[in-house]
Amino acid sequence: MLQSQAAIPQANAGATVPGSIIDLQNVVKDYATASGSFTALNDVSLAVNEGEYLAIVGKSGSGKSTLINMITGIDRPTSGFVRAGGITLNSLNENELSLWRGRNAGVVFQFFQLLPTLTIEENVMLPMDFCDTYPSGQRHRHALELLERVGIAEQAGKLPAALSGGQQQRAAIARALANDPPILVADEPTGNLDSQTADAILGLFSDLSAAGTTVLIVTHERDVARIVDRTITLVDGKIESDVTRAGDSG
Repeated sequence: MLQSQAAIPQANAGATVPGSIIDLQNVVKDYATASGSFTALNDVSLAVNEGEYLAIVGKSGSGKSTLINMITGIDRPTSGFVRAGGITLNSLNENELSLWRGRNAGVVFQFFQLLPTLTIEENVMLPMDFCDTYPSGQRHRHALELLERVGIAEQAGKLPAALSGGQQQRAAIARALANDPPILVADEPTGNLDSQTADAILGLFSDLSAAGTTVLIVTHERDVARIVDRTITLVDGKIESDVTRAGDSG
């Protein structure tokens, strides 16, 4: 479940889909370009259940990253509503969105985005410092626990440049989990990794989902359908298909 949101107002614009932790209703996102308005998302409605492992696939320019930016509050819809755990993100100001995201939506970027002058452990501790989710005396231990969870605790004292791509990705995942968010979003998390490391990362996401974290991965690789619970395919800003893997209830 979402953590307490004492500083974030609750909004009730419309009905949330029962049982969903993420709920988008009729979301449109337009961008102004030199050649005129461009619609990146066109009337997208989507509900995601707690603990679901979902892939968003599609070609470059299909709207995948824009959809993720809506879900994490990095960007705002032109029209429609985006909700997480009953909170309508549209209603939050930038400071409230930043706080909500820090506590509730861990983001794993394609190129890791670890701060190069901080150790791996210090990178993982940053979200805790920002959101003050753990007492200062407990942050070191929690960071090490997370690094152990992703299999690189022995790298804690090293700078990012000393790690392989796969190790940096694991560190980025640990950082995204620092505040125990109920939602984890990963944008092309395996795009720069060899196949063996990529499989290990996808397996780690599967374990997180099994433990109750809602995991969404953005990818252009359609073969992830064999791993995830559900695959959403975007074409030209619209949902072309929404397929649940045979044998899964989600």
